[in-house]
Amino acid sequence: MAVDLLLGLQWGDEGKGKIVDVLTSKYDIIARFQGGPNAGHTLVFNGKKHVLHTIPSGIFHENTVNLVGNGVVIDPVIFNKELDKLEEQQVDYRKSLLISRKAHIILPTHRLLDAASEASKGKAKIGSTLKGIGPTYMDKTGRNGIRVGDIELADWKKKYRALADKHEAMIAFYNVDVQYNLKEMEQEFFKSIEVLKTLTFIDSEEYLHQAHKEGKTILAEGAQGSLLDIDFGTYPFVTSSNTTAAGACTGLGISPNKISEVFGIFKAYTTRVGSGPFPTELFDEVGETMGRVGNEFGATTGRSRRCGWLDLVALRYACQVNGVTKLIMMKGDVLSGFKTLKVCTAYNYKGDIIHHLPYNIESENVTPIYTDFKGWNEDLTDMTDASDMPQALLEYIEFLEKELEIPITIVSVGPDRKQTIIR
Repeated sequence: MAVDLLLGLQWGDEGKGKIVDVLTSKYDIIARFQGGPNAGHTLVFNGKKHVLHTIPSGIFHENTVNLVGNGVVIDPVIFNKELDKLEEQQVDYRKSLLISRKAHIILPTHRLLDAASEASKGKAKIGSTLKGIGPTYMDKTGRNGIRVGDIELADWKKKYRALADKHEAMIAFYNVDVQYNLKEMEQEFFKSIEVLKTLTFIDSEEYLHQAHKEGKTILAEGAQGSLLDIDFGTYPFVTSSNTTAAGACTGLGISPNKISEVFGIFKAYTTRVGSGPFPTELFDEVGETMGRVGNEFGATTGRSRRCGWLDLVALRYACQVNGVTKLIMMKGDVLSGFKTLKVCTAYNYKGDIIHHLPYNIESENVTPIYTDFKGWNEDLTDMTDASDMPQALLEYIEFLEKELEIPITIVSVGPDRKQTIIR
């Protein structure tokens, strides 16, 4: 039995949480492989909205194991709040939630370092969510980090103290005004650590190896999107982990030859949160309408998302890097009512027409070249079958499939898990 991957193909916020929830019934294990609580996966079912930040999106399915992999960074305080919300909804997470001992822990001082670093950049801010993600990954690669397995050791607080002291010295070095009360922050942190210790910690790579041998079905769930990948995204306006397919191997301990399907999720248009280049961004009424109709606000930060037409150049790039085998198109319903739709099919890059994503896509280098499509007026939100779709939408989908040479197998027409059309 192979492992399937589910990845975002744009700048995150594609709707991965909903699709994991939709697909979970087909899998025994849902395994989150990277990122931290800077991600927000929104699920809607039975008339209720649920937002997860670190816990895998299969947690609401009773017979599915949910694994937080070694590539994830965990903030115990935020994690504890997520658990509290699950308890309110009577979700028995203790029997279905497993955590890798190799996952790194976000300390209170990581968040403070994040704030100090961002403040020091002034107008050059990268748009960090200030959750301490970057500094935690820096400690991971700098071999200073504290992992989940460490908190099982009797003297782990000595290691904590040494690292926290180092962080405070670094905060002072930035010489910016960051107000904080570390003792108060630590009180909540250590309380949350005790809650974390009540969960089941595992050697996750061994667990997944055995599960694979036993024929269990596994879906690896990513966070953020491919264009935020630390290597292949729009650097430096990226996240601090590998959001692409390769990240699933390193973030779970799965070998590449175990991977079967790679599901790539994209919106029928494009959005981005925070700073960074965005060639197809709209600054007019059309972009404002997309944001309003699509409710484009970050699930974690509440920040409004920048909106623009679908960028096929960037999407093709993400498909290539990830080896996508099946595509999933989200929020087709948001485009209902636009007389004309546009898709960026090439770039004018310093006077040359190109069809690949270049090293730099800042606006002074790149001008998008668009192909126009006839829009549709029909309300898609009650449609349940592909045969119900308007002809203009079908032509839009067929064009994308032809250009990308990958089938679009699922079309989402609303936020609820029921508003999903399988093709």
